[in-house]
Amino acid sequence: MDRTPRDRSSRSRSRRIIPALAVAAAAALVLAGCSSSSGGKKAEESAEGAAAGKASTPRMTVALVTHQSPGDTFWDIVRKGAEAAAAKDNIKLVYSADPNAANQANFVQNAIDQNVDGIAITLAKPDALKDVAAKAKAAGIPVVGLNSGVSEWQKLGLLEFFGQDETVAGEALGKRLNEAGAKKAVCVIQEQGNIGLTQRCDGVKKTFSGTTETLYVNGTDMPSVKSTITAKLKQDSAIDYVVTLGAPFALTAVQSVGDAGSEAKIATFDLNKDLTGAISEGTIEFAVDQQPYLQGYLAIDSLWLYKNNGNYMGGGEAPVLTGPAFVDKSNVETVDKFAAKGTR
Repeated sequence: MDRTPRDRSSRSRSRRIIPALAVAAAAALVLAGCSSSSGGKKAEESAEGAAAGKASTPRMTVALVTHQSPGDTFWDIVRKGAEAAAAKDNIKLVYSADPNAANQANFVQNAIDQNVDGIAITLAKPDALKDVAAKAKAAGIPVVGLNSGVSEWQKLGLLEFFGQDETVAGEALGKRLNEAGAKKAVCVIQEQGNIGLTQRCDGVKKTFSGTTETLYVNGTDMPSVKSTITAKLKQDSAIDYVVTLGAPFALTAVQSVGDAGSEAKIATFDLNKDLTGAISEGTIEFAVDQQPYLQGYLAIDSLWLYKNNGNYMGGGEAPVLTGPAFVDKSNVETVDKFAAKGTR
C-alpha cells in the first residue's frame, strides 16, 4: 500500500519509530502462540481467530475509554482490535465511551477507583483528561494513549501512544488534492474542539494550493450533517472537493452531493466496509487509513507487555505510528477483504 509522503522532520520521526514498530510486531508474533481469553464470549468471538487460547499470565483488568459518538463505526474497529488483544492476553477489557470529555474523565476516575491494571485513553480534548491522567499515574496505574492526542500524550505523562500524526495526515491529503487538480475544498469537522480533527483540516490547508473552508456539522445528527453539507454545496458551486473526517460522514456527503446537484468529489479520512465499497464504485475518490484495529490492539497488548515484562515502546519519546496510508481504486481490492471482516 502506498504510504503518504512526509517532510524531512517527519521522516526523522519515522526512523525513531521503526524500532518501536519492530518490537510491537515481534510481541504480536510471540504472543500469538500463547493461550488467551477476553472478558467474555462477545470479546472472544471478535478476536477473529487471533488467539489460540489463554495466556498463562495472571488475569488483568484494563479499561479502554474513548470519545466514541453513538453510531460512529470507526470505534467498532478500534474496539474489535482491543478485544482481540484482550482475548489473547487473558485480560478483562472494560470499555466505556462518551464524546463528552468530562464524562470520559469520570470513566477514567471509575477505573482508578476499581484499581485496574492499566488504562488506555483517547485525547480528543486533552485538557479535560489532564488531571485524571495524573491521578492514575499517582496511583501506579500505567496509562497509554491511542488515536487522538499525538501532540499531547507526553505532556500528560502517558507511557506510550498508538495512532497517526494528524497534521502529517492532513498535509498528505492536501498534496493529494493538488495532484487531483482540485481548486476549492470544504473540510467538514463533525465535532468542535476535537484536537485531532482540527489538526487534520489545518494540515490540509497547509499543503493544498487551492482554497480551503472549514464546515462544522453536528456529527451526532446525520440528517443535520446531510442538510448542512447540501446547503453549503448549493451556496457555493465552486467547491470541487468535500473532505470529511470519518467514513460515515463521507457516505452521507455522497447523498449531499447528489441532492445539491453538485459535481464535487469526495475524499475522506478513515475506513469501514461500506466506505471501501464506495471507493470501488467511484463515488468516493480515496481515503486516508490510520488502521484503527491496530490502534486498539497495540494499546491493550502494550499494557500486558508492561505489566508482565516491563516493556514499553518508543522509549517514552516517540509515538508508534499506525498511519497514514492512502486507499484508492488502485489498492482497495486488497483492503476490502479485511474491511469486510471489520479489521480495517
